[in-house]
Amino acid sequence: MASGTGTGAGTTGAGIGTGAGTTGAGTGTGASTESKTQGRRFWLAPAAAIFAVAWGGNEFTPLLVMYRQDDGFSNQLANLLLGAYVLGIIPALLIAGPLSDRFGRRPLMLPAPWIAIAGSVLLAVSAGNVPLLLAGRILSGVALGLAMAVGTSWVKELSAKPFDRGADLASGARRATIALSLGFALGAASSGVLAQWAPFPGMLPYAAHTVIAMVFGLLLLRTPESQGLRTPESQGLRTPESQGLRTPPGALLPARPATSPYPRFLLLIVPVAPWVFGTATTAYAVLPALAAAEIPSAPVAFAALLCVVALVAGASLQLFSHRITAGHNARGIMLALMLTIGSLLLASVAVSPPRLWLILPAAALLGAAYGLMMVSGLQEVQRIAPPDHLARLTAIYYGITYLGFFVPLALSLLEPWLGYPVMFAGGAGVSALSLVLVLVIFRRDLSLHSAATK
Repeated sequence: MASGTGTGAGTTGAGIGTGAGTTGAGTGTGASTESKTQGRRFWLAPAAAIFAVAWGGNEFTPLLVMYRQDDGFSNQLANLLLGAYVLGIIPALLIAGPLSDRFGRRPLMLPAPWIAIAGSVLLAVSAGNVPLLLAGRILSGVALGLAMAVGTSWVKELSAKPFDRGADLASGARRATIALSLGFALGAASSGVLAQWAPFPGMLPYAAHTVIAMVFGLLLLRTPESQGLRTPESQGLRTPESQGLRTPPGALLPARPATSPYPRFLLLIVPVAPWVFGTATTAYAVLPALAAAEIPSAPVAFAALLCVVALVAGASLQLFSHRITAGHNARGIMLALMLTIGSLLLASVAVSPPRLWLILPAAALLGAAYGLMMVSGLQEVQRIAPPDHLARLTAIYYGITYLGFFVPLALSLLEPWLGYPVMFAGGAGVSALSLVLVLVIFRRDLSLHSAATK
């Protein structure tokens, strides 16, 4: 791997040595690297690319109502197309994450906006053709998989020394998840408005995304590689000097006791990760379909409104998530599960019969649960992942979250037997069980952490 530390700067232990790693990312001393990067926000370009790719991933969602009404798609087919891009996301996540840990972030992330453009072009020319829609959705998924596994790792590394001296350890996760959420929200909003009131509703929403992705894809070309330029702080390690200790230069204090991160990942993150997009898709795919008959004059615009309400609620909570998720705790995940329980119970009441004045706050609560769950899980992954496995573990996390995209399909298949109010209430019960599991794991880990630090 390419860390290249060694001859660098002074006594802080944060210098970058003269040996560039296999990625070829950055030579020279740590002091010269910091002086060149000081004051430049390199993380903005990959965050903008993530935003553009997320826009393309969610531009399709409000149009489900249009495809149902104009092309005669069944609920099952529409929800299958919604979840189809997971077939592109998960392979891209699992393949690109480890590759970027080895070869760097740039070569894996640079193609993502252009793949997203290809997906939008196929969707625009599909004219309701299911194979073309399927291919376009899968390409959108490949692009999003690259953005989520590689782009978020790139933003995380560019949000730390030597690239960003003012960022805290949670800044990378927060910036990446906000870019994702805003991209999802604005993609849905623009496509819903254009499809409802502009000409060429099956083409213009995708054309708008093509322009956005092209601009941000070009901006990405100027962003430096980060994977070979690591400092102790960017790896979640504390230098003795940062703790006010007089210890030999270069000595590092682990951010937590040296235990394997994977049991915590398996027991704490894996059981709750599907709720990330399980809550989101319930808000902006299931609820709009159930409420469409209540607003016959603008069903596509209302679907877009629910998308925006949910995703803006999620992004707003992410802005303040560092106050909840700081330290060795699971407060963010626990609060997100509480929001999930409350929102699903409210949704159960709101859809029987459909009442718009309850559906809107239910979508907002579901979106808040999505946003906090996403950023809390990602921060936990970035806290526990070894530096050379950051993108790999991030990819696995995102891959599990995207299983939630099959929730609308599962609900539509079960609806003839159970009904949506019963299924929402059942989901609240499963969320409560997940919350109990998280509490048990958190208390166990807290005891181990306290014992190890004594």
